[in-house]
Amino acid sequence: MKYLEMLRENTLPMVGTFCLKVILAIVIYLICSRVIKWLCTILRKSMTKAGVPAEGVSFINSLAKVGLYALLIFSIATQFGVQATSVAALLASAGVGVSLALQGGLSNLAGGVIILIFKPFTVGDYIIEDTGNHEGTVQKIEMYYTTLLTMDNQRVMVPNATLTNNIITNVTAMDQRKLDIKVGISYDSDLKRAKEILMGLIEQEERIAKDNEIQVFVDALADSCVRLGLRAWVKTEHYWDVRWKLNEEIKTSFEAAGIRIPYPQMEIHVKKEGKDGKKSGR
Repeated sequence: MKYLEMLRENTLPMVGTFCLKVILAIVIYLICSRVIKWLCTILRKSMTKAGVPAEGVSFINSLAKVGLYALLIFSIATQFGVQATSVAALLASAGVGVSLALQGGLSNLAGGVIILIFKPFTVGDYIIEDTGNHEGTVQKIEMYYTTLLTMDNQRVMVPNATLTNNIITNVTAMDQRKLDIKVGISYDSDLKRAKEILMGLIEQEERIAKDNEIQVFVDALADSCVRLGLRAWVKTEHYWDVRWKLNEEIKTSFEAAGIRIPYPQMEIHVKKEGKDGKKSGR
């Protein structure tokens, strides 16, 4: 009985102290989480005012958030009597296993650093990742993922390692893009008139850069058509609007001028035998 009483006297204070520490740890975590969010907001605004590119802001902000939360958890652990040296030894011993388990994550982190240093694209660029058919406008670049916004407003998160290990096409990297439109006309249509119409459409389009090279040419003498081509320069943001408009105007202008745009076709000549046994062609 005396033993049980002594055990009760020693255990109850320990349990009470432990519960108090748990409650205190939860309170500290909730308060510090708000502080971390506040610090990250200040960091983001400060970097933006300092002229840091948007991709650098999102990457550094996410890195700082992870570091602050790791420091918070480490501090809370020490409040429960865990020695800092013990935590360091535990992290060191687990480092190899964690690194092997998180090879993909580490490669994505390295990919994020490479993107920030070499800048194959920045926030706001429209990119195409050729192997995985991922494409869209870069919304943000973080520690492990780059977020793309597709044309139909879908959010796609692509691992940074995928973007650094494969071919990337940066559609909007340059201020201007070259229009390269091909259209076929029938062999019996007026070739010179067709070229005049194409040149006239180019001259009427105000968004085409008139001080850059403009070409209207015969691209090929194909099987079922004479293929014409036109090349001109436009600002990148106007590329698709001008291309779609010209395609429509070419069709309507050619029809109005009697210039036929043929479709692939094949002529078949049938030979049959006459009464005299000789074959006649048709």
